[in-house]
Order: sequence, then structure tokens, then C-alpha cells
Amino acid sequence: MGYACPVCAVEEADAVHLANHLAITASLGREEHREWLAEHAPDWGECTPEELGEIVSPHATEIDTPEFEAGSHGHDHGHEPGRPDSLEDGIARQSRQPGRGSMTTETETVLREAAELTREMQSSSDEADGAKSDADDPDDPGGNENA
Repeated sequence: MGYACPVCAVEEADAVHLANHLAITASLGREEHREWLAEHAPDWGECTPEELGEIVSPHATEIDTPEFEAGSHGHDHGHEPGRPDSLEDGIARQSRQPGRGSMTTETETVLREAAELTREMQSSSDEADGAKSDADDPDDPGGNENA
């Protein structure tokens, strides 16, 4: 038997997974989860997952979770064995799960702009490093005139 999150109804395999879901989601800024924890487990930030699971599980609906009980505990993410997912892939996959919000247009725009600025900064840094090494090269006729 698993539990449905009392805030967003996402299915979790057991009380520890439920506790982790609530705490991580609250820590990532989801106000509904943070407010629920503040009301039902005010000291949640100082609890172990096991302790928090004991506190929150009585407030959650018990559900059948055959996919978790089959042995994978819901951790079969479809990635190649031995190859970890990138952070971006993991976040994208989580955002597509039930109970998750999708990115807003504003968020997508900000992320694109941040990626472009990062590329520009890296390119500028690479160009500056190249110009500096050329100026320091005594064999370069334009680099060091006193050589």
C-alpha cells in the first residue's frame, strides 16, 4: 500500500517516499506543500524521512500501488543502465508527471535567455584567453616588441 499526497495527490510508494515528496516539493518553493507541512508537521525540516513519514502518513489516503510493489518502486525512469540522467532531463520528466505544473512561457523565455547569455560569456572568455596568450607569445612578431 502506498499513499496519495494530501496536497497534490501524486502517488508515493510508502510513508518515506511521501515524506520525501512533501519535503522536497516544499523546499523547491511549492507554497501549498510548505503550508501543509507547516500546519501538520511544523518541525518537518528537522525530521528524518522516516520520522516525517510517521507524522504525515496518517493524513494521507492509502492507495494501491501495484507499479511500486512490482519491485521497481517507481524508479524505472527508462534511462540506459549505467548512464545517469542529466539534471535537465530529470526536471523535465518530473514536470510531466501528474500533479506537476508545466513551465510558463515566461519561465521558458528566461531559461532561453540565460542559456544564450551563458554561451556569450563563454565565447567572450575564450576569445579573451586567446588574445592574452597571443600577446604573451615572444615568437609572435606582433605580441612582444621588446623581444
